[in-house]
Amino acid sequence: MEFFCGTGFTRPVRLCEETRRFAYESLHGKYGDDAKTTPHVSVDNIYGFDDMLDYERYTCCIDAIVRECPLRFVEGERIIGAATLGAAIGHVVPAVRNGSYAFGSVSHVTLGFDRVLKIGIQGIVQELNRYNDRPYNDYLHRVVHHLRIWHSRYLAAAAEKNPGCRELLLRVPFQPARTFHEAVQSLWFCFAFTRLCGNWSGIGRIDEMLGPYLRKDLADGTITLDEAREILAHFFIKGCEWIQKDTPVGTGDAQHYQNIVLAGIDVNGNDVTNEVTYLVLDIIEELGISDFPITVRLSKNSDERLMRRVAEVTRYGGGILAVYNEDLILQSMEDIGYDPMEARKFANDGCWEVQIPGQTYFIYQPLDGYSMLMQDVLGLPDNPRTFATFEDLWNAYETRMRDYIAENFENLKRSRNRHYEAGDWKWKQAGPPCEVVSLFIEDCAKNGRQYYRGGPRYTVFSPHIGGAPDAGNSLHAIDTLVFREKLISFEELLTALRNNWEGYEELRQYAMNKIPYYGNDNDEADSYVVRVLDTFADIVLSHNGECPVKYIPGVSTFGRQIDWMYSRMPSPMGTKRGAILSGNDSPTPGTDTEGATAVIKSYCKANLRKQASGAALDIKLHPTAVAGDNGIAALVAMQKTFVQLGGFFMQTDVIDAEVLKAAREHPEEYKTLSVRVSGWNARFITLKKEWQDMIIERTSGGTV
Repeated sequence: MEFFCGTGFTRPVRLCEETRRFAYESLHGKYGDDAKTTPHVSVDNIYGFDDMLDYERYTCCIDAIVRECPLRFVEGERIIGAATLGAAIGHVVPAVRNGSYAFGSVSHVTLGFDRVLKIGIQGIVQELNRYNDRPYNDYLHRVVHHLRIWHSRYLAAAAEKNPGCRELLLRVPFQPARTFHEAVQSLWFCFAFTRLCGNWSGIGRIDEMLGPYLRKDLADGTITLDEAREILAHFFIKGCEWIQKDTPVGTGDAQHYQNIVLAGIDVNGNDVTNEVTYLVLDIIEELGISDFPITVRLSKNSDERLMRRVAEVTRYGGGILAVYNEDLILQSMEDIGYDPMEARKFANDGCWEVQIPGQTYFIYQPLDGYSMLMQDVLGLPDNPRTFATFEDLWNAYETRMRDYIAENFENLKRSRNRHYEAGDWKWKQAGPPCEVVSLFIEDCAKNGRQYYRGGPRYTVFSPHIGGAPDAGNSLHAIDTLVFREKLISFEELLTALRNNWEGYEELRQYAMNKIPYYGNDNDEADSYVVRVLDTFADIVLSHNGECPVKYIPGVSTFGRQIDWMYSRMPSPMGTKRGAILSGNDSPTPGTDTEGATAVIKSYCKANLRKQASGAALDIKLHPTAVAGDNGIAALVAMQKTFVQLGGFFMQTDVIDAEVLKAAREHPEEYKTLSVRVSGWNARFITLKKEWQDMIIERTSGGTV
């Protein structure tokens, strides 16, 4: 039973045949198809439903879900519980009223599952009891009641279906876990419950959560590493339960934000890397499961063994592993007001935006920095505007960016969730119900408010600039063509752009091939992108601290360059209308020619410490570049360069563009081929053509 590897390397075999069969069936859609047969429950028969408050209607939906959802047992599974209602795959609460889903659900959050392991659900109930004077907490008690109903159904059925796992459920998740097996079961059961109700949460720091239990069991001699690997593998395999055999094409099928973070330091500054860290890497290496994107927290003090192991797993491709620069991120979080010990808890929100698990409400706002330059400042296509000097052009661009961010910040203060008057920040009481999520957010009970309404300790709003490399490259091209080399007037350049470069092919070729751009470790070329990024960050951060919401910058596109390409103008750097431009903080496709190390050096020239929400760099490598011991050494050196030069977040994928082209022609032969898309992975054949083109183009370094 083979697990596909798009790089051609042979995967090791450590897990037993039964576990590998379970993984194979999951990865090929057996359980996702099963979930689609029962997509939802109905609340049509609930009297007076339409006259209830939203919170009451939500309670009715969750009650119907836990009572009526199918239970799934798989022969030989080592933990139990499953999100069996297929509509949850679509980011909704899977309960319908008159044919429509009653509520949306929550993502971009990592819940506080660590507290469940430490104090159990019963410990959370004790906290609720301590704050029983808060009316909202009655709804959280109801969520506990619903979790008990679902739990009791599994307990009853497991007496026949899986007596071994029933023994685990007699204690967890309501009591604190005592053993590694209990801890894995408790973590999975609570995570599966939130998924069953439609929510897409990150997992967080799984090795920090589970490591102490495994270390104790190993010391006691009650478990072996091989046994622990089998148990943990079932956690990852069950996380593939939403894969379908024939997923409708779109933006990918594995983007449920269930991210995992490994390694790094704890609140006391001690390295958390442990046996679980390496077991996770073993499992991913063997099975190629991409549904849990994994980010490893690296630093200047990271152990050489860890860095080498990350490199060894990275070379199998799939885009499953990414790395954080822990040193820079901790500094960045302190800069924006986090307590240093609190900052050390950081994980991510399901892509790469950093947050404190179980304590954060996060939302981001995308901004196309390229279109802001071309359409807002240059006035293309209908109201072209020229400038006498480059600094005049830059000042207009900076002013437009400053005005946009100021308006964005004012809209934040006037938003439906909250308002800000005369220096007083007030949370409005109404809002979409999300009590299943609020139960796993630490301060919701204490504050007596739900997740969307100031319940979490931290509320974070983050404008994200996309197209910054394209804007910087375009500014460089304008400066070169118009002001420095004087090859064309500003007016005529705008005419060329309005005409999609028709009649200006010689100049277009010069712009494309003779001017160096961001991504080649050219200080002059990189300086334009650096200026865009640093200015954007400074403008956003000038508002941080004006109110209790953290207002912080980030850099991303999350694939929006696909949607944006239809309305974007041709660029001064020579691209025509409809071109797919840069993703995240990565070079414009086809403009980087000097290799991965040069790209990293260019990326790190901006002060990424200011981009407190995250700045993602995509690195694509050919399998031949990472083969053998020399390839591993090269990957380790690349990681060290990223950390030493001040990178923030780097996601590396190893793939041959020819394999991707073959997968597009013969999808039936490449069902499990995974690629990194943006903040998530996806099986390549589940991407629509435009997205496949984007992946192929950035992998091959040219147009498709």
